[in-house]
Amino acid sequence: MKHLIVICFLFLSTKSFSIELNYSADRLVIKTNPGMPLPVHPLIKNAKNLFKDYWVVFSNDIETLKTELSQNKSISYISYDHKSQKRELPQAEPTNLLKSDEENLTFNDPYLINQWTFRNFENHGMSITRTFANRRSSPRQEIIVAVVDTGVDFRHEDLPMWTNEGEIAGNGIDDDNNGYIDDIHGINTLVRDADGNATMNVMDTHNHGTHVSGSIAAIQNNNIGIAGIASNAKIMAIRTVPNRSDETDVDVTEAFIYAAKNGAKIINCSFGKSNNERGMMVRDAINHIGEEYGVLVVAAAGNSMRNIDMYPAYPASFDSENLLVVASTSSQGGFSYFTNYGLEGVDVAGPGSSILSSIVGNRYTNMSGTSMASPNVAGVAAEVLTNYPDLRPTELKEILMESSYQTPVYASKIKSGGRADLERALEHASKY
Repeated sequence: MKHLIVICFLFLSTKSFSIELNYSADRLVIKTNPGMPLPVHPLIKNAKNLFKDYWVVFSNDIETLKTELSQNKSISYISYDHKSQKRELPQAEPTNLLKSDEENLTFNDPYLINQWTFRNFENHGMSITRTFANRRSSPRQEIIVAVVDTGVDFRHEDLPMWTNEGEIAGNGIDDDNNGYIDDIHGINTLVRDADGNATMNVMDTHNHGTHVSGSIAAIQNNNIGIAGIASNAKIMAIRTVPNRSDETDVDVTEAFIYAAKNGAKIINCSFGKSNNERGMMVRDAINHIGEEYGVLVVAAAGNSMRNIDMYPAYPASFDSENLLVVASTSSQGGFSYFTNYGLEGVDVAGPGSSILSSIVGNRYTNMSGTSMASPNVAGVAAEVLTNYPDLRPTELKEILMESSYQTPVYASKIKSGGRADLERALEHASKY
């Protein structure tokens, strides 16, 4: 009888155990050979051309489909849509919000005193306040910055949201014929309809994407909250990162292509993974949008305290001239303890420790991570571009690196040897 009880217990334990797939269960990535069409197959429920020869196909039986298409001569390669890996994103930190008793002649945003990133470079910031106090150039063009993240609180009173003027909200029609229905502020690649199409609810349910957005472009001089670095930018919200990370290559690629086609000139990526599963679709997408649409992708280096020249992190470690990779610094001027680095793989540094920015529900808090450093540098990039909109992404990247505030500490760990600085970047850009 004891044996019978034990056997039953083991059976029940086995029944309750399941292995979670590290890839999407309903889609495959296919790259066709140049000039070749996507093969027709009865198991393909729907297909979408992402860009050039890259496709995502949706199916209820991806294993059989993958096996049967693997030898098709039209196909260069076929693979799963791999997930990145679940991990905790930066969280809100205990924050004591101070309000300045003194009148700031440059900004009237009440929490600016908490934004150490606005200090001059001699005090470990990015010279934001001094730049605007002594402005030498004027914004010439509004810049759209796409935040590919956990979504954005598009109702936040301190955030300037991009609005798709060609779309009528809530009518269930793709009014502008861009392939997406009701994409008023962006798209949500995490929630798809029955045919695999991205949907439109971009609301942030984590805070991460909203925090990133505030650092880039929170409205300046509105007597509310904080100030963003970019004075003439709009935030395009793209919900692609789950609240515990685990984003997929298809979602990231579609986010990049959507952003570029709809006018974004800078894309911020405060996410990453340690394995690339051999696919180059995301790298090729970064190259494509840089060359075809003039988009610069700004990416976080990662928070593993590693040299990514030896231990790669993606998308940061992709070899693309249109990709700017950012390490994190602290208010004391050195590197943040958590930051990744690399003399070849990391381009520039930016403030990332205890950064005050917006979160869901018209609130504000500190967060830390290269997730915070990346948007600070993206904000500098956006402000340079709004003043000099004819710059190509490779030129903008070069300006940010060459104009960075350099110290021996930075020189030993990252390619440019410096921390991004708005005043120096604008001066450098004026000479192009």
